[in-house]
Amino acid sequence: MDEYLNSCHIINVLLIEDNPGDVRLIRETLNENKLCFNLHHAKDGLEAREFLKKENNFVDAPDPDLILLELNLPKKNGGEVLRDIKNDERLKHIPVIVLTSSQADCDILKCHNLHANCFVTKPVDLDQFATIIKNIQNFWFTIVKLPCTEGALK
Repeated sequence: MDEYLNSCHIINVLLIEDNPGDVRLIRETLNENKLCFNLHHAKDGLEAREFLKKENNFVDAPDPDLILLELNLPKKNGGEVLRDIKNDERLKHIPVIVLTSSQADCDILKCHNLHANCFVTKPVDLDQFATIIKNIQNFWFTIVKLPCTEGALK
């Protein structure tokens, strides 16, 4: 499909994050804007896998148009989730933003080697964190042209 997502339907964002405070801040910050999106949440790496594979409670889950991924997850770490996404023909086209507390050079290199679309370190300051979320939202929801998942490989 040659159409771009921003002009064809609501953006589905999958947030893979285990910290409830970060989930709340991200949700509240994204909701301040009038852009059309649905935020879906997975609390750990195994739940993210189920969502993406449409298993168990997620059989009707939409394919996400964008993924926000924490590296330090319980049950299955974010690096493993990223590897699974980028090795799956049906999912590999989905942009993955690694949004993590890590600042380690080895994590940055590992994520880029696994084809993450970008690596962002969460600041400790809540106002700075909210600003980063707004910048991500502005860039990925209004500037970048995302492909419609309706035309993605099945």
